[in-house]
Amino acid sequence: MTDATPFWERKTLAQMSSDEWESLCDGCGRCCLIKLRDDADEQVYYTNVVCDLFVEQSCQCSHYTERHERVPECIQFDASDLQQLDWLPHSCAYRRLSEGRGLADWHPLVSGTRRSVGDAGISVKGRIIREQHVHPDDLEEFIIRWVEG
Repeated sequence: MTDATPFWERKTLAQMSSDEWESLCDGCGRCCLIKLRDDADEQVYYTNVVCDLFVEQSCQCSHYTERHERVPECIQFDASDLQQLDWLPHSCAYRRLSEGRGLADWHPLVSGTRRSVGDAGISVKGRIIREQHVHPDDLEEFIIRWVEG
């Protein structure tokens, strides 16, 4: 492969620089949705409830660099963790690459625009409720079907 080959096609996730790794995030916001795991069958269910640090307009965290201090249960992972991250949506670039599926056509690194994420219906924008408005005991009432788990 030549240097003209995109980095995500010539490097493994473990070989990527931190900038390359971060650029894989398509900004869909699905990882910021609160998820529930069924104790009986280990199935993961997504809710449309999003972390209060999430900024809907940009689909980004308002305090990304301090997110783990502000929200200790916020996700943090790298290439070594991907086998245990079955809760990542099938559309997620990290999951797609770890499974050998490549990036989707709508991914900003492929399409050249962040708008393609919303155009493809992948973004959570316009479909969420903030965590502060939902009692933790009521989360099951907010389970959604529009995110493949």
